Amino acid sequence: MTLEAFLLLAAALFCVGLFGALSQQSIVMLMMGLELMINGVVVAAAGFWYWVSPALPDGQVLILVAITAMALEMAMGFAVVTALFRAREVDTTDDAGELKG
Repeated sequence: MTLEAFLLLAAALFCVGLFGALSQQSIVMLMMGLELMINGVVVAAAGFWYWVSPALPDGQVLILVAITAMALEMAMGFAVVTALFRAREVDTTDDAGELKG
């Protein structure tokens, strides 16, 4: 694969995620859009790593750390959304923004 193919895929993932994050009111759909955006960044990083130094494992380790951090972040986010929904039955960003205090 060429670097252009990696970057095209990364840009497509990022743009779809950006559209999803900006157009949805559901908290879960917003988080899915953010996940797609982060995946686009990870694909771009993997493409640059493959293009610059495919023999060194540094890029692979960095990408695995980023994916692990991303998975932990999304798990914590879904736990907060689940707790918020169970406590106050709030599932949209408009309703969650009014929960001050």
